[in-house]
Amino acid sequence: MDHADNSQGKNKNPIISVILAGGVGTRLWPLSRTYYPKQFLTLSDRSLFQKTYARARALSNPADIYVVTNVLHQFLVRTQIKEIDEQYEQVHTLSEPVGKNTLPAITWAASKLKNRSGDPRVIVFSSDHYLEDTVTEEIQKATALCAEDIVVFGIPPTFPHTGYGYIAPGEVFAHGFRVAAFKEKPDFETATKYLNEGYFWNSGMFLFRLPVFFSELKQYQPELLAAFSEPGCLDYLSLSSVSIDRGLLEHSANIAMVPLTSTWRDLGTFKSWYEIAEKDANQNVGVDITRNARRNFVESGDKEVVLIDVNDTIVVDTDDALLICNMDSSEQIGDIVKQLAARKDPRVDIHSKVYRPWGSYHLLEKGNRYLMKKITVDPGNKLSLQRHHHRSEHWIVVTGMADVILDDAHLMLRPGESTFVPAGVRHRLENSGKIPLVVIEVQIGEYLEEDDIERYEDDFGRECGPNNIMIGVEEEISNNN
Repeated sequence: MDHADNSQGKNKNPIISVILAGGVGTRLWPLSRTYYPKQFLTLSDRSLFQKTYARARALSNPADIYVVTNVLHQFLVRTQIKEIDEQYEQVHTLSEPVGKNTLPAITWAASKLKNRSGDPRVIVFSSDHYLEDTVTEEIQKATALCAEDIVVFGIPPTFPHTGYGYIAPGEVFAHGFRVAAFKEKPDFETATKYLNEGYFWNSGMFLFRLPVFFSELKQYQPELLAAFSEPGCLDYLSLSSVSIDRGLLEHSANIAMVPLTSTWRDLGTFKSWYEIAEKDANQNVGVDITRNARRNFVESGDKEVVLIDVNDTIVVDTDDALLICNMDSSEQIGDIVKQLAARKDPRVDIHSKVYRPWGSYHLLEKGNRYLMKKITVDPGNKLSLQRHHHRSEHWIVVTGMADVILDDAHLMLRPGESTFVPAGVRHRLENSGKIPLVVIEVQIGEYLEEDDIERYEDDFGRECGPNNIMIGVEEEISNNN
């Protein structure tokens, strides 16, 4: 891809890109799960996050990109950037121990730039929105408006949507407006009124100079500013959860708005995914064989799907869940996920395929006292040195070369070879080769859950010791640390 050169040596006022990638939305279940939310789902050839990163990369150098995510997704962020940018190691990743909404996330990224020389402009992207590439040109033009104002980007509404915030335009200046008011998500009648009065949807994108942002923060959120003012003393868990809209923009008189002409979509439902997807002659998506079927959205992986006499229907089929609903009912999926969460259904959180910092594993089958997985270890990566107390494991190599540690023994296994890992034995699986290592793992034991693990060494900053299955908190992953 072509990238802009905004290095400080050539541009005294570079654009710093901040990507917010910590969401765990539920309305795209069963594709989206807690551990693999919608911003990482592939849309055509890339995920929404990767498309957002590409926009940021067109404006900023890698060292000028900050991604704010959470501890569950920090390695997904790094992996997805690595797939499309060989300079991925220069990107800054800030991992929140707990989500606190957009204003603390943006303030954290901005605080990292306090001592930055020059006068950089900061653009904030949401990672789960669809935007045309032409938006980068509109952002560059809007930098002239952020000398004394925080700039927001408005979307001309096409219908009275009740799921978006609205912006009331005020005084006209340059190619934008002074913001008269921000309005929360309205009911249908109020949304219709806003539409008729020329309001705009709030896109969730913001552009500002650091002195302007910190000045507004000092006036309207002094406690939050103080929390980020003392390096090493930040207690993130104690921060108030507040959006930038409620915490700052609704109070400030220094807000400008630029209407976007580029196509924008908040892909929060399957209906919104359907609207931008490529369709066949009968307005169907994702299905090859139909008879008297129109306006359907199907996501079924590699399965062959045939639709007969079916209209306006969403069908989403994964290894462990099947969703069928009317196109206009996709907003209700979030309520269904709440029901599943209330009964502690693990399918709310994880797919049968789970991504790890070293690669992934795919649950093949689970029965009484046994479990089968397909483990894929990326080249140059290795699992932690660990042991289990309640299960043994049998590893069979399918492709690649497995570098195995069993207590003091060191084995090299080729495709078709296998080894046994008794309970209580310290072990490690490594791929020192140049192609993915694929291993079939069969677990046998009285307890087969993922929290039966004791780590001794780990390459990814995860805590070692008994019962440390969760990814450890890292403040920042960057070669500039």
